[in-house]
Amino acid sequence: MTDPEELPGTADAPVARILGNAGSLAATDPASTGALWRLAEPGRQLDANLIRIPPQGSIDAHAEPDLDVLLLVVAGDGTLGSADGPHPVESGSLVWLPHGSVRSVTAGENGLSYVTVHRRRPGMQIKGRPGV
Repeated sequence: MTDPEELPGTADAPVARILGNAGSLAATDPASTGALWRLAEPGRQLDANLIRIPPQGSIDAHAEPDLDVLLLVVAGDGTLGSADGPHPVESGSLVWLPHGSVRSVTAGENGLSYVTVHRRRPGMQIKGRPGV
C-alpha cells in the first residue's frame, strides 16, 4: 500500500470518506419512511439518497427528464414498474433508470429500502426578466 503523502498531487486533494453503512441505516427504525439519509457534503458532483417505502407502499409512476439514476436495493423487496412491465427487485438489485424513462416503485410485505445516485442538479438561480 502506498503512503498517500507519496502520491503526486494529493497534498490539496479531497479525502475519501466512509459515510455510513446503507444496511445499518435502512434497519434503524422500521416505522421511518421517505428519505432516511442524503449526501450533503459540500463540493460534491453527485446527489444520493437512502429511501424507505413502507410495506405495500408505493411511489407513483414518474419520469426524470434530465438525469440518469442508479438505484441499489439495500433491504426488502418489491416491484419496479416500467414501460416494459413490472420487474421484481430485492436486496442487491442494481437498476439503471435512464433519463426520460417512466418508472414506479412498490414495496413488498416487508417494505423496501434503496439508495439512488445521480448527477447533482445545479442550484436554482433567480434571474431577472429579459430587458429589465
